[in-house]
This record gives sequence, structure tokens and C-alpha cells, in this order.
Amino acid sequence: MPYTIWFDRAGKEALALVGGKNASLGELIRAGIPVPPGFSVTTEAYLDFFTGTLKEKVEEILKKIDPKDIAQLEEASRTIRELIIETPFSQKMNEEIGSNYEALSSVFDMPDLPVAVRSSATAEDLPGASFAGQQDTFLWVQGIDEVLEKIKHCMASLFTPRAIAYRIKMGFPHEKVHISVGVQKIVDARAAGVMFTINPLNGDPSKVVIEGNWGMGETVVAGLCNPDKFVVDKVTMAIEKEISIKEMECVFDSRKREVVHADIPPDRREIPCIEDQEALELTRYAKKIEAYYG
Repeated sequence: MPYTIWFDRAGKEALALVGGKNASLGELIRAGIPVPPGFSVTTEAYLDFFTGTLKEKVEEILKKIDPKDIAQLEEASRTIRELIIETPFSQKMNEEIGSNYEALSSVFDMPDLPVAVRSSATAEDLPGASFAGQQDTFLWVQGIDEVLEKIKHCMASLFTPRAIAYRIKMGFPHEKVHISVGVQKIVDARAAGVMFTINPLNGDPSKVVIEGNWGMGETVVAGLCNPDKFVVDKVTMAIEKEISIKEMECVFDSRKREVVHADIPPDRREIPCIEDQEALELTRYAKKIEAYYG
């Protein structure tokens, strides 16, 4: 089985191989939605890496955990994650991930292309349990060494205190949750956020709800800002707006070479982060996605 597979080659039929998030990206590409390209480091890669002595050591630590003992849980989690991060990938795995990253960079004729490295677990949303959001995402990762390092950190995030405790609480065996990692071209977003194909507050199926802020979507997803809200009627395309005072944005700082939370200049704080035309374009995508997924 492959260690890597491009998003456009793996949809919902490959859920066990690429996890929920990456499988959905594959489906969206099939639906004709403009998804930034990238590839999955598959669960096969994770299982090949997480084997032998590493697996035995981790299982031994997990056996002894009392989820009610917070200090013990945190210590066990830290030990497991350090073990994972210190264990080297095989040469074959390094080479396969490296050649895919080089191929992705060459698509944009940009050496060391900035990417997002995103966890995609095989158990993200199940009836009666939601594992989504428990694993890590890293933004603006550049160069193969950093890409490999962040992939390993994503795999290690399967064993955060929160993730371990949740699996124990839900009676979900640790060894049954595998992880894939997405390596995806990052968008240097002027504005970003979240879109719902029905109104999540009242379940109204005739409305699309868009929430956004300046910069990358991290501030919206993590609840670090009061986002602008656009409610668009799917039939009339009429837009209702609630424009917030937005004080912080998530942007790439070229001097520090990292993603930072920066103050938004006062003259941009009360301006809508997207224009009406963009809200309508997003709504057209929302309707297309909804029709595709049924």
C-alpha cells in the first residue's frame, strides 16, 4: 500500500487510507470545487512507522493510565509524544514524502512551497462520538525537513491528553484510531473563515451562513475573534450582514518566518472582510457542495 496519495486520487472510498478530512478534500475536488492541491501521508505510513518497539512502549504506557488522574495523564501523553517525535521515519518514507513535496512545489514553480500540514484521523465524526479538532494542524510549513517534522508532530497529536481521555471515555480502543496527514498548498488569505450550508443556529435549510475575519481562518475556527457574519438566501441570494469590530488576524510574518496573531489596523477593523460579490460566489459553491453530498 502507498505511503502517499494525491488528494484528487482518493475520495470517500479511501477513508481508511486517508482519514475523514483528506477524503472530503478528494470528494470536493471531484465536485469541481477549487481545493488547493496536496497529498495525504496515508495511514499505511503511520502503521508502518508505529510498529515494533515504539508500539510496544506506547501500549505499555497506555495500559497504566487512569484518565481521572490528570497529572498522570499529562505525563503519559508527554512521554508518548516524545517517543514518537524521537523515532526516525524509514528512509523509504522520507524519500516518498520528499519527492511528493518536491512535485507539489514544482507545480507552482516555487522551491520550498509553503504548505499546511493537517491531521486527518480515521475516526473524526462517528455516530455518538466526534474526534474532529483533536489533532494538530501546522500552517506555513516550508522545506522538506520542516514538513517531515510537522508530519511527525501531527501523528504524535493522536496522543494528546484530551485525545487519550476522550477515547477512554467513549470506550474506543486506542489502536483502532489511525492517522493520515494532509500536506496542502497554503492560501495566503486576505480573508478566511467557515461556511455552513444550512443555518446552524436554527436549522433553516434555505440559508447559507458565512463567518469570516481578515487573514487566515485560524482566528475564526479557534474562536479568537468575533467574526463578520453573512447570511445568504439560497433562492433570492439576498444577504444579511453583521459586521463585527475585528481586532486580531492570523497572518504570516515574513521577518519572523512564522504565522503570528497580529493587531488589525483601526481603519480595517469595521470593514466587511469579504465583499457582497464574494459572499454570493461562496454561496454558489455551498449550493454545489450541498447538491454533490446530497
